[in-house]
Amino acid sequence: MRSFDDETARVRAFPVCEQKIFLAHGAVTVLPRVVAQTMADYAMQSATMPQEFADVLRDFRKTRELAAELIGAKWQEIALLGPTSLGLSLFANGIDWKAGDEVVCYADDYPANVYPWLELERRGVVVRRLQTIAPGAVTPECVESALNARTRLVALASCHFFSGYRLDVETIGRLLRGRGILFALDAIQTLGAFPLDVCRAHVDMLSADAHKWLLGPMAMGIVYVAEQHFETVRPTLLGAWNVNSPRFLTQDHIEFVPTAQRYEPGVLNATGVYGLKAALELLLAEGISNVAERLLALKASLLALLRPLGFQVLGPETGRNASGITTVWHPQVSASVLFKALEQADVVASLRHDRAGQDYLRFSPHFYNTEAELQRVAEVLRRALGC
Repeated sequence: MRSFDDETARVRAFPVCEQKIFLAHGAVTVLPRVVAQTMADYAMQSATMPQEFADVLRDFRKTRELAAELIGAKWQEIALLGPTSLGLSLFANGIDWKAGDEVVCYADDYPANVYPWLELERRGVVVRRLQTIAPGAVTPECVESALNARTRLVALASCHFFSGYRLDVETIGRLLRGRGILFALDAIQTLGAFPLDVCRAHVDMLSADAHKWLLGPMAMGIVYVAEQHFETVRPTLLGAWNVNSPRFLTQDHIEFVPTAQRYEPGVLNATGVYGLKAALELLLAEGISNVAERLLALKASLLALLRPLGFQVLGPETGRNASGITTVWHPQVSASVLFKALEQADVVASLRHDRAGQDYLRFSPHFYNTEAELQRVAEVLRRALGC
């Protein structure tokens, strides 16, 4: 992994570091310089050139190739769409459901990966909600216990947004493939942070916006549909970009283009595509396995600083289910109070709440964050606790 021991180089690559300690990549990321600059360059180019011409179309193709490399897919299986809920809604609405078909999901996932499936109840689909022993702890055994002969699809998030519990996607995928059940994945909390091979994990469809761990812009992301499911997941947004329209002339019948472009109804968010392209190039150059190793090391460092202050931890601390998200609370002081102290010290974290109303601090550093920054965070919290 590229070294950021040189603070000048780190701040240049990630300008936010000059004034803030940013530990909220599980929310909405700040942009690396190269991403922001690439988007700005395209915008300025568009002041003197058409927004879409041959070079731009080639860069669209390159972005699909980079996204495919990231997840182990083919570029023909990648659509460039965001937000995550758009892809998930395309999946839910595009399948020809029959009354009595069943979908399995986790009701306490982020709402974007729940509502598209709950809406299917109006079409006679039975939605089975998983129950877990801890927030986000969706295990293969938990999934298996919810399956039956009517189960047609399982929709899960690769990592729980609140607890940071990271799923064993490959084991769940093998389980579902063995039973002929479709697997839809909301990958926004792991894509760019941990490796994923959709073929090895038997993921049939995936959606992930770029504005978290991918270090990219909002409302642009990666939608993947395995080629063998192009007919299973019929596009529900139609236009001249995804339906064959030679010479821009409407045809008498609908024939979709032969790639995942079939899920893109009209012109793309080109500025967003350029930002996504730059972000993918940055992360792939770092190496996703290296990024994952760094995130777990930062998690261990953060916990070693917070435990002596009396913080309690929600979610896995180590092992295969640990992620880049670290969620904590303190028995004596409200997380809301501590969150304000962090804000005043230019530390950006996230404030989250459970259904019982308890509040928590959620930290989600990325690979470029440093142990020195974490020590600064611990010092701010120590003062706020009156230690």
